[in-house]
Amino acid sequence: MTAPPDSALETRRLGLDPALARAVAESLDLGAAEDAVARVLTLTPTDAARLIETLAPHERQALVEAARGRLDPEILSELDEDVRDEVVDLLGPARTGRALAELDTDDAVEVIQGLDEDVQEEVLEAVPAAARADLEESLSYPEDSAGRLMQHGFVAVRESQTVGETIDFLRTARDLPNEFYDLFVLDAERRPVNTVALSRLVRSQRAVRIAEIVEPKAEFATVPAETDQEEVAHLFRRRDLVSAPVVDAVGRMIGVITVDDVVEVIEEEREEDIMRLGGMAETDLNRSVIETTRARFAWLFVNLLTAVLASAVIGLFEQSIEKIVALAVLMPICASMGGNAGTQSLTVVVRGLAMGQISTLNAVRILAKETLVGSVNGALFAVIAGTVAGLWFQDWGLGFVLGAAMVTNLVAAGLAGTLIPLGFHFLKIDPAISSVVFLTTVTDVVGFFAFLGLASWVLL
Repeated sequence: MTAPPDSALETRRLGLDPALARAVAESLDLGAAEDAVARVLTLTPTDAARLIETLAPHERQALVEAARGRLDPEILSELDEDVRDEVVDLLGPARTGRALAELDTDDAVEVIQGLDEDVQEEVLEAVPAAARADLEESLSYPEDSAGRLMQHGFVAVRESQTVGETIDFLRTARDLPNEFYDLFVLDAERRPVNTVALSRLVRSQRAVRIAEIVEPKAEFATVPAETDQEEVAHLFRRRDLVSAPVVDAVGRMIGVITVDDVVEVIEEEREEDIMRLGGMAETDLNRSVIETTRARFAWLFVNLLTAVLASAVIGLFEQSIEKIVALAVLMPICASMGGNAGTQSLTVVVRGLAMGQISTLNAVRILAKETLVGSVNGALFAVIAGTVAGLWFQDWGLGFVLGAAMVTNLVAAGLAGTLIPLGFHFLKIDPAISSVVFLTTVTDVVGFFAFLGLASWVLL
């Protein structure tokens, strides 16, 4: 087995080194799988997962088979879902079950919830009984809920305990979580009533009671297990939390969510919104050609229908375009400006809704602001575009028409860019779901109709 190269050591500090990734792929292609495994073992789980995702399927297979269970189980929770399914198939249910038993509950749930039901059952059977019970409980909660996000391991104390007793317990207990930031104070019915930061505990005298060092809070935050993970992320952001207890229907503590889990949720929700703005439900970077084609076809078909609608508007003014050829040259300008202006409004509103910054209290004010911004920008660009068109074609009437259409379309863009996501939100539909398709339809139709209609009326 060769020693890890210097680039691998550098990778630990700076992230995945492309040269290292190429070296691993070359080793696998040349049949030197042990050399590739040695290099991968020097990486953090996150970087190892990124490297495995860059490999071709036959290279992944060679790596997993050569590793024979030596890879860090945490790599499974870091892999893209499609690649993870492939790796789980290569590992087999028994080896996957043993790997899941070494992970925190939340990471293990992340791995197993994406598997097919029959594969889930086989993997769960290979997980030791105690860990299996925790996994099955988490899987009983809705997808993307706090119950799926929580880890079952946490440290609970009583207010009557002393700091010394608590520290002695932490030193001797065998089943503590690998990482924890807060100790949770529970009442007699196992309901959380407060927290003690680990840093505060170790700085206190041994004789001091827990009741004397609890965190002073006006309102203690607990998270019902059914809560959507996006709401959990908002709670952590508003309260500046490091961890929060998850409670069942009667308020008993059943798990904990930590800030590292919330960071992953924020990243996941951000990625989901980006993909949905493009008309895709999830990332398809590692999916097959057939699956990717099927996923993208639906919204592309919707886009085709909306494009036909815009073309139909142009067809209404076919005779006008034949008489004034300049109309065909200038009409994309108006539609394009409207589309870009509308996208700006749409982005602001979708982000505001996702961050919880827009509600019924300020929605009208946001709508009025975006409409006013569209009006002002419309007027400014009307002067610029109208002047350019007038000088270009030596026809100031044509410049006036383009300017008037520009104002109309930018006002419509501000309205549509605000109303479309607000309408989706009101209908309980994710406002990021392909709002751009509907927005560009509005700006194209209004832009073409305003420009060609005014041209037909004023110039002809």
